[in-house]
Amino acid sequence: MSQETIYCPAIFLTAPASNQGKTTITAALARYFTKQGKVVRVFKTGPDYLDPQILAQASQQPVEQLDIWMAGDDYCQDRLYQAAKVADLILVEGAMGMFDGEPSSADLAARFGIPMAIVMDVKGMAQTAAALATGLANFRADVTVVGLIANRCGSERHAELIRDALPASLPLLATLKRDEEVTLPERHLGLVQAEEVADELELRFEAAVDWLQQSNDDGLLSLPEPVAFLPAERDHAEVPAKRHLQGKTIAVAKDAAFSFIYDANLNALKSLGATIVFFSPLKDSHLPAADALWLPGGYPELHAKTLSENTHMRLAIQAFFATGKPLLAECGGMLYSLEELTDLEGHCYPMLGILPGQGAMRGKRGCQGMQTAVVPQGDIRGHAHHRSRSANTPEPVGYGRRQRHPAPGEAIYQQQGLTASYLHLFFPSNLEATAALFLGVNRLGESA
Repeated sequence: MSQETIYCPAIFLTAPASNQGKTTITAALARYFTKQGKVVRVFKTGPDYLDPQILAQASQQPVEQLDIWMAGDDYCQDRLYQAAKVADLILVEGAMGMFDGEPSSADLAARFGIPMAIVMDVKGMAQTAAALATGLANFRADVTVVGLIANRCGSERHAELIRDALPASLPLLATLKRDEEVTLPERHLGLVQAEEVADELELRFEAAVDWLQQSNDDGLLSLPEPVAFLPAERDHAEVPAKRHLQGKTIAVAKDAAFSFIYDANLNALKSLGATIVFFSPLKDSHLPAADALWLPGGYPELHAKTLSENTHMRLAIQAFFATGKPLLAECGGMLYSLEELTDLEGHCYPMLGILPGQGAMRGKRGCQGMQTAVVPQGDIRGHAHHRSRSANTPEPVGYGRRQRHPAPGEAIYQQQGLTASYLHLFFPSNLEATAALFLGVNRLGESA
């Protein structure tokens, strides 16, 4: 049966740079319209784990990542279409600056015809903010910008200077005063995990709703114009034809130390036929019965002492590894797999020791970027984002292939059933290769 075009109000929040207040304003809008009884579906551009947790709490709806390079054009189109079926409003929060990255936020907005609103921290400028916004709005003909949101606006006179300097085609949608009560809490890799500060976030969301309503402009407090969302050629909500993981149970580490988990990855495993069970390396003393393990990224460095002292869990994972069953360890999961981990205070703790080497945090310097994991199972797209280093590790089986640079990316290790790397993989980018990883084979139909 053919699917029809669906129309749903939508707005894409972008900015001239990072740290302009996009997440705070997106969360405030999500909560405001949710309180009005609207179903708000929020998307976050790029490979981000922390912002979506906060936006999901604000909207009380699942939040998904959109990235044309990592997920594919068809996938992004389908996720927007599926959201439009149930939503009264779609919000998309951009990453970095409006035109930064390949593809950029502007590329995504242009591809799917979503109008953009520019969020700008206007502290320390007035007419210049209007000039910058006008330049951004007119930089590309295929992007529609519906207005400016002036964040951290000092006074009504400040707002008036900006408003008067804007062209008629670029209205001032909101002037938001400086208010630390609505600012979201941060940590060394970005925002904190929502579940750690859920009660505090609720207070900030409610304060943010009042913050929006205090604006002297009301352009944000009514639903934007509907956008046409078209069905993709393939409905990614449908079950894949080949359920390669049918009958397999995958145990996934999930707690305060390991939480960098795309819902899209869990859905991909389920669509392949797998049963998902969760366990906590921090609190549990044993593993659930499983055919494969997944140790995702997170913040093991913040919980290294507890992880090290949970000897029952360490022994259980070591015993699982000894069976040769498949085990995927990503970034923080890889650090947990090493022999030792040194935290930000310089304390060193024994870890699992299923992968030779030592890990150590290194303050503010880090590595990030889009990469493709090149492994015998096939190419799987993903990204790196870490502020740690590893040493004395074994010879890699391969390296990540960087999106835009010829230098080798992150090392990828495979020993027995273990695949470990700093890379965070996006499973929907290659379901066949993902299935092979969790089956412990080089290719489907082959033995490892």
